[in-house]
Amino acid sequence: MAIDSAGSDAAATETGPVLALQNVYLKDCSYESPTGPRLDGNWNPQINLDLQTGSAALSPELREVVLTVTVSAKSGEATLFLVEVKQAGLFVIRNLSEEDTKRAIASTCPGVLFPYARASISHLVSQGGFPQFLLPPVNFDALYAANQQQQQAPMTTN
Repeated sequence: MAIDSAGSDAAATETGPVLALQNVYLKDCSYESPTGPRLDGNWNPQINLDLQTGSAALSPELREVVLTVTVSAKSGEATLFLVEVKQAGLFVIRNLSEEDTKRAIASTCPGVLFPYARASISHLVSQGGFPQFLLPPVNFDALYAANQQQQQAPMTTN
């Protein structure tokens, strides 16, 4: 009886949807601070945050998803620091519809990777001598939905 149960569980796993993280790794990172942490006591930089997501199929069921997070801090025209982190993960994606696969790659996977990228950026900025820097949470589901709406909106010509 236990053998049959294990067999049916294995069959359900093979036919059911699967999205599983296999590995997380820092693929690339860069930190620049042209002037160093020369602060005049007034720490109120202009922060620019850019997020990009890319993916590559490594096999029919295994994808590498890379979340690139770029943060720059400026005071007037002077760049205080520029940090770029490429946080990657290997995800098993099986038995998902095309739409669900797109959503997973653009929303779910980056949501899993973001806390790792945020920690790396915070560490790099702190090691550069600047005050603690924490990125705010990012709602990747909302970004995906907005991107889908933008793509579906009719293009107007003048």
